[in-house]
Amino acid sequence: MLWTRWLVLLLWWGATSAEQQADERDGHRAEVRSDPRRQRSPPPLEPLDFGFVPAAVYETHAYYEPGTIGILFHMVHAFLYVVQPNSFPKDLIVRIIQQNMGGIKIEEWRKPENVVLLLQWIHYESGFLICTAFGIVFVVLTPIVATCFCMCRCCDNCGGEMHQRQRKNADCHRGFFTASLIATTTFIILGVLVAYAANHNVSSQIKSTRRLINTNMRDLKTFANNTPSQIEYLTAQYTTAKNKVLSDLDNIGPLLGARIHSHLEKEVVPALDAALRMAAAMRETKEALENVSSALEILQEGMGKLQASLAGERSSLSNTLSDPACTNGAVSPTCNTIRSTLPQLGINADFSKLPNVNYALANMNNVLKIDLSNFVQKGYASFNDTPALVKEQTRNIVTALPRVKSMLDKIGNEITAFSKMFPVESSLANFTIFLNDRHKVIESFYPQVDQMDFYRWIACVTLLCTVVLILAFNMLGLLCGTCGYDKQASPTTRGCLSNTGGNLLMAGVGFSFIFAWGLMGVVTTLFVVGGNVEKLMCEPLANRQLFKIIDTPFLVHPEKRNFLPGMLFQNPNIDLTLGSMYRECYENNGLYHALQLENIFNINSFLNRTVYNKDLAKVFEGVQVDLKDISLLDRASRDNLMNFANSGVGEIDYPAYLAEVNKGVTVVDLLSFCSDLEDQADQLPRGALENALKGHASSIRAIHREQVVPLEQAMSTLSQSIKLLQRTSNDLPVKVTNILSAIDAAEYLITHNASHVVKQETKVFVQSLEGYFKQYTEWVKNSLTAEVAQCKPISNMVDSMEIVACSFIIDSVNTFWMGLGACCILLIPSIIFSVKLAKYYRRMDTEDVFEDRAETGNRDEQVCDISGNVAPLSSPYNDTLTWFPRASAPPGEW
Repeated sequence: MLWTRWLVLLLWWGATSAEQQADERDGHRAEVRSDPRRQRSPPPLEPLDFGFVPAAVYETHAYYEPGTIGILFHMVHAFLYVVQPNSFPKDLIVRIIQQNMGGIKIEEWRKPENVVLLLQWIHYESGFLICTAFGIVFVVLTPIVATCFCMCRCCDNCGGEMHQRQRKNADCHRGFFTASLIATTTFIILGVLVAYAANHNVSSQIKSTRRLINTNMRDLKTFANNTPSQIEYLTAQYTTAKNKVLSDLDNIGPLLGARIHSHLEKEVVPALDAALRMAAAMRETKEALENVSSALEILQEGMGKLQASLAGERSSLSNTLSDPACTNGAVSPTCNTIRSTLPQLGINADFSKLPNVNYALANMNNVLKIDLSNFVQKGYASFNDTPALVKEQTRNIVTALPRVKSMLDKIGNEITAFSKMFPVESSLANFTIFLNDRHKVIESFYPQVDQMDFYRWIACVTLLCTVVLILAFNMLGLLCGTCGYDKQASPTTRGCLSNTGGNLLMAGVGFSFIFAWGLMGVVTTLFVVGGNVEKLMCEPLANRQLFKIIDTPFLVHPEKRNFLPGMLFQNPNIDLTLGSMYRECYENNGLYHALQLENIFNINSFLNRTVYNKDLAKVFEGVQVDLKDISLLDRASRDNLMNFANSGVGEIDYPAYLAEVNKGVTVVDLLSFCSDLEDQADQLPRGALENALKGHASSIRAIHREQVVPLEQAMSTLSQSIKLLQRTSNDLPVKVTNILSAIDAAEYLITHNASHVVKQETKVFVQSLEGYFKQYTEWVKNSLTAEVAQCKPISNMVDSMEIVACSFIIDSVNTFWMGLGACCILLIPSIIFSVKLAKYYRRMDTEDVFEDRAETGNRDEQVCDISGNVAPLSSPYNDTLTWFPRASAPPGEW
């Protein structure tokens, strides 16, 4: 097929490697340390930005909303569901096609399998067959009934006798027949309107069909015009990956050095961090020792002064209590109580026996003569110079950059040359020309389509006009009969207007018999065709059941599995179905993915030969990086750590210190003692003794404020410093040994395992370069799947054909026969009611006359013809016949 030619040309660009991108792309970013000296390297592989493939904008919106007439469409669908509630017979159709692939011969109908299929098909079509049989019976019986009815009336039967018997409920009958005929006529009018609306809808949707054709053609042209530029964009984006590779090669020193640095810092940085923390601990230890030394001196000197002050105050207070006033019987208990508390005025802690820390402090002063943190900083600096060292030792890679660039340019030229091997642009240009020519041919048929639609419209309107003619007779008959009817007039003297109404009703009956059978024949034909097309084509196409039939394996040929790939690629074993292609195109995916062209041509081998060039890895085979010059910690720094471990900090008697600092300065709280002393003094009689005791309380408060408070502050400082020294000295030699071991291990790793690390990181660096090409090929694969040659126009064409064939035509045709069929069925009660009602409007030839005989009380029933001659019909009271002339009687006496 011509339209497949340009589709297959896309085979030059296949599916890319199914390998996933390197895990580094989605890996977590390395944590960035707050210290700028120890910045971690960026992620090894950053995502490339290939931009966006030029997108095609399609105009067709394959969606149809019928509007108000959709209610009628739903009514038709509901009626067809009642007629045919069975599900779509997919399996039955498949078996019929497979068993009768070579054609059906008459003698083959006798085969059991064909008989079974025929019975199953009859069961499926039972609803349509019943309705069709009803239509055929209607078509056959209507002329027969009409002929019999006419002959019967000619024989003065079936209401043909121009005589109307007089009944008391005649007005009630006439009203009932009138109302029934009006209702029937109204429903027939609705049926005519429904049919006319469906007929008009077909003509109005012809213009929408042109719009759909035009937009689909423009979309196909857009598809053909945009595909070459999209393919060119894919090939051009190889430059993005190539430039990134060249940029990384130009900066191999910082990049590869950063990778080596990142690999080694897992061992190096923790060791240097531990040494740096130990240097800070040295300074904190010295400060703590100095605090302990100064606080101890303050406490030893202060405690001596405090002891002397409290002894003097205790002696003075004892003298005061020796006053004769305390011997008074009322005062003596209070004085004795105060005298018993005098031993509490004394010191509690004794710092004079604690050893000093001068030895450890002197050793720490010697240790801190060497600034360990400075040496650690130099270790950081030496280690952080790894990228610069690598850059210096990888100059040979930079000198080989022109050769690598030439190799990558060659790969790009191969990709471009490969894309030019197929005449995509010229073929698509020819396809565009083909579309233009086909579009012109289609447009040339528009006048013929309009003319045919006009003839169709005229034919349908003509059919409706026959019904309108009958309606006109019915309505005119009702109008004339109702307006001209006179209750006072006898059947033989009815007016001309009333008689005309009856004649019009009978004329409507006659035309009903003439046209009803033909209309029903049209309705039955349209019902059989339109209903089956709706159930067997439109509904399966709407729910995609029709695709399942076409995609049934081995449907077309016993040896050909799939129909579509066999037609397009002469390879029926490809797992490609019409349904899957439609779904992919409906989602606006690429044609390459929709047609599974990777089964025809796989680009992986081409990419492995070109993009994934092994010569790129050979450039790094000679990379040699020597990291022996990196020194983390010199001998002096190591000795400094050992001296810190042996400084004597761990030999301090921390329990003795903590035991004393946990004691209070005095035995009793002096402020509480003063408060109690004042309370007891208040219990004494006013006088010199009371004043003396309160004076002693004031003196003790002064001692607390001037001596105890500074000593408590010194004790707090001593407590904090001792606890800090105790924590620092806990397993200090072990800590120092662990730090030195970690630094030795890190230096051993740098010195002896650097070559392995360099090879490993070089391999990772090469993989990152290849990762850029993997990103490119993965991007190409995704673009071919979803963005290049988006085949939405193909699904739009299928949807447009469904809209035109089913929504525009079939739904309208089905609505037309539904309205017209309703009219045909309603003509039956219309005929009955018209015949019945015409009897009350037409002028009769004879009528019933009743004469009352006052003298005998007898009543004779007589018949009077239209000329006034009277004949008796029956008399139960006499056996004689009497004739009464009526010509002279005035009309008003009837």
